[in-house]
Amino acid sequence: MTAADAADDSDDPFAALRADLAAEVAALAAVVDPLANDVLRTPTPAEGWDIADQLAHLAAFDEHGTTSMVDPDGFRAELAAVLDAGADPIAAATDRGRLIGPAATRGWWHKASASLAAAAAGVEPRQRLPWYGPDMGAMSFITARLMETWAHGQDVRDALGAAPEVSPRLRHVADIGVRARRFSYAVRSMDLPDVPVRVELTAPDGGTWTWGDDGAPDLVTGPALDFCLLVTQRRHRDDLALTVTGSAAEEWVGIAQAFAGAPSGGRPRLAR
Repeated sequence: MTAADAADDSDDPFAALRADLAAEVAALAAVVDPLANDVLRTPTPAEGWDIADQLAHLAAFDEHGTTSMVDPDGFRAELAAVLDAGADPIAAATDRGRLIGPAATRGWWHKASASLAAAAAGVEPRQRLPWYGPDMGAMSFITARLMETWAHGQDVRDALGAAPEVSPRLRHVADIGVRARRFSYAVRSMDLPDVPVRVELTAPDGGTWTWGDDGAPDLVTGPALDFCLLVTQRRHRDDLALTVTGSAAEEWVGIAQAFAGAPSGGRPRLAR
């Protein structure tokens, strides 16, 4: 990206968001591209999934995302067929990746992520896109793809014993985690308490990111990385340096889920 491109992005939040997604993809590519086939078969903390399976998941849903943007009616028709057949698109992605092998799966992910980026450049920020569940605005959709890339990338890094990817892009992951509070309750058929929760996070550069009303009695504070690991369910709450105040905040951090789909039990505590 040139300096002029960067200046243009500063005046265009959607372009800046797309650039952040591209950077997140590039960060994961730097980890997986040097890996030999046998290393791509390294198990990850996601039960039953190896590194190649993680890439297959990202590739498949980047492909589905591209279809949603360039052919929304086609996406809706495909989704209806999947639902009618009782098929599982997550399992289908895993099966496809295992059929073509780890190296081809990595290539599939590269192609699918590039196609998604190209398609995203042609939509409007407020455009509604069909997806699994309610339609999503394009900004929220690209934020969700960045969150998924970071979260599944964390599984890959954990499998390899590599450090987490920590950058200002974590703000997108944290933001979708905060905004998904209502969803975390709805997906469990629980009532959302009528109690605001404030979130105050220490950013990677030492600054502070905040959400919610200043002075709200229920509060979650701590490092941005730890909060992102919480809402993507990549770490057990007890393994994170988060301070939680208030019963509503306590309840939320116990079920926080930034990603779509059925409720997840999250990860077990790390071995001591």
